[in-house]
Amino acid sequence: MNPPRLILASTSPYRRELLARLGLPFEAVAPGVEEAAAPDEPPARLAARLAASKAAAVAAAQPDGCWVLGSDQVADLDGQPLGKPGHREAAIAQLHAMSGRRVRFHTAVALQAADGTLLEALDTTTVVLRTLREPEIERYVDAERPFDCAGSFKVEGLGISLFEAVDNRDPTALVGLPLIATAGLLRQAGFAVP
Repeated sequence: MNPPRLILASTSPYRRELLARLGLPFEAVAPGVEEAAAPDEPPARLAARLAASKAAAVAAAQPDGCWVLGSDQVADLDGQPLGKPGHREAAIAQLHAMSGRRVRFHTAVALQAADGTLLEALDTTTVVLRTLREPEIERYVDAERPFDCAGSFKVEGLGISLFEAVDNRDPTALVGLPLIATAGLLRQAGFAVP
C-alpha cells in the first residue's frame, strides 16, 4: 500500500527545511490565507486558527488520500501578537519592544485530510531577550534581515545572541515547525515516521 500523500501548506523555506528532516516525501503549496488577527484574538488562538485555515485552504483543492500540514507562529508580548515585521524599521521597533522582556512564541500545527479530518497541536516557547542597545539592534537587523520572522530574529542564526534564555519542549518550534508535535500528528494520520 502506498503511503498517503503529504502537502505542506506553506511557502516558508524554514518550514520546508524542518519538515524534510522527517524523511517523508512532500510537496509545498502556497495556502493563500490572510494572516490578520481578529479583534481581541489572543495570540495562541490566532496561531491555531491560521494553521488550521492554511491546511483547510489547501486541502479543499486536493483529492482524497491526501493530508495537508499547516503551521503558523505568533509572537506574544504581554498578550499582544507580534507579526512578521516586513521591513527594517518594524524589525528594529519589535526588538526594542522586546528588549529585556519575556516573549512567548505560539507555534500551531494542523494536519487536515481532504475528507475534513483535522489533527492539531500547539507548542509554546518562552524566550527572554537580554537588554539590547540601539547599535546592537541595528547591527543585528542589518546583518540578518529577519523581516519574514515573527519577533524579528532568526534563532537558528545570529539571533540566538539576543537571548538570555530559551524555555521550550521542542527546539524546532521556535524556527517555525515543532517537529515533535508534527511527527506525532503524522503518525496518527498513518505516516511511517520513526
